[in-house]
Amino acid sequence: MFARRESLKEYITLYPITALLILVNIVVWGLMEIFSLSQNPNVTLLQFGAIFDLPNMKAEVWRYAAAMFIHIGFAHLFFNSFALYVFAAPLERMLGKWRYLLTYIVCGITGNIFSMWLHKDYFVSAGASGAIYGIYAAFLFLAIFRKDIIDYQTKQTLLVIVGIGFANSLFVPNIDIYAHLGGFVGGIVMMALIVLSIKRRHRRA
Repeated sequence: MFARRESLKEYITLYPITALLILVNIVVWGLMEIFSLSQNPNVTLLQFGAIFDLPNMKAEVWRYAAAMFIHIGFAHLFFNSFALYVFAAPLERMLGKWRYLLTYIVCGITGNIFSMWLHKDYFVSAGASGAIYGIYAAFLFLAIFRKDIIDYQTKQTLLVIVGIGFANSLFVPNIDIYAHLGGFVGGIVMMALIVLSIKRRHRRA
């Protein structure tokens, strides 16, 4: 499921929303790099929409959505874009474009809400990882409740990825585990609602 053998043209045709999300991340990162040449990079981060809790400052509501498209350095962008490219694409085919996009956005926002709620100290945070952990959670939900869709090997791969990811979040500095946790919870809730909605439609039919 996670073996990407498509050409770039095939990938864009099959997974247009995922391709668009990756492109937006790259464009935003490029713009931030340009702006940070003439000013403090931390100022650029806040101007573009990172979430934060800082003295005498209040984060606006729009940041909960904007922050998921912002990355702190090239490595951050690369790893999140790689995760999207490899792991998110199959979910787009399973859910359809609009359900998938809604799931991604809701998970990203939920991750940022958890980050704001649970951080005890001052912080600045941004990135797509909350939404990506929501994607992982959606797959795991399907692996548990729809075993006809997710095979055993894929389930094991997901468990390893999520386990390593959360372990890194605990032990590696400057990783926002609260955003990961919030996105994961959002993914479970969204998949439960989507599956329930589909079942209700089938019953009516």
